[in-house]
Amino acid sequence: MKISKNDARLKRKTRIRKKLSGSSLRPRLVVFRSNKHIYAQLIDDVAGATLASASTKSLGMDNARLTRDVSAMVGKKLAETALAKNITSVVFDRNGFVYHGRVKALADGAREAGLKF
Repeated sequence: MKISKNDARLKRKTRIRKKLSGSSLRPRLVVFRSNKHIYAQLIDDVAGATLASASTKSLGMDNARLTRDVSAMVGKKLAETALAKNITSVVFDRNGFVYHGRVKALADGAREAGLKF
């Protein structure tokens, strides 16, 4: 039986999540990438709460073509929101996606705006 791409990603995700956990001092930056949008959240796993989030939808780019530049803008927006809440350091969770292209651009955008990971 052939494993679908998404099932393989979910398998990688569980392997990654065994090792990663976020706290209020150092939350987990989670990235989700779909065909049309990219989403990022800062999650405190101890309290089970989302501290900040940003996406192409929240930036009002519903019809914009999803590129690395747009992904970098989402990362910068998330970093600005995090810095406003005195969060400077995070743990990066690529959510099973390959660290390349749009996921890497989002991470680089967040780093440029001042997040450390």
